[in-house]
Amino acid sequence: MNRREAVQRITFLLGGAISAPLMAGIAGERLNFGPSLEVSDQQEALLAEVADVIIPATGTPGAKAAGAEKFIVRVMRDCYPMEDQKKFYDGLAKVDALAKETYSKDFAALDPTQKNDIIKKTTVSDKPFFLQMKGLTVTGYFTSEIGATQALDYLPIPGRFEGSWPMPKGQKSWAL
Repeated sequence: MNRREAVQRITFLLGGAISAPLMAGIAGERLNFGPSLEVSDQQEALLAEVADVIIPATGTPGAKAAGAEKFIVRVMRDCYPMEDQKKFYDGLAKVDALAKETYSKDFAALDPTQKNDIIKKTTVSDKPFFLQMKGLTVTGYFTSEIGATQALDYLPIPGRFEGSWPMPKGQKSWAL
């Protein structure tokens, strides 16, 4: 069983906590065979900046280093209908507009404190966009090589099963 199959099975066990388009994106499937929006380089760069606020680089690389924006662009293009894509990218444009309105700068030009402030305001002003962006970012990050091997504990060939053992202090969660 590969990682994608494991994520699918866990999702089914959790009662479908992850949306169908997101699951299709994880599995590399395509649900949208109709028209899609063309994403500009500026939009992709903005996606990377917003994703990096959601999962910043700390002791491990952040969402930007993991290429979460590429995952988001692919999933939006391949798995969401045109109407949902428009809503999502309109929400992204609102983030940049809020940055310009508040700080007279593009979102990418802001310092980390200002970026956090804009994202906090977005969680209130456009909660549906933020929740979708957060879900896509987290999924893209933890299914990337960086997220699975550096942010999570990765054991390519697991050892024997030990059903009950004390978790060492500071132990990371396991990758799927």
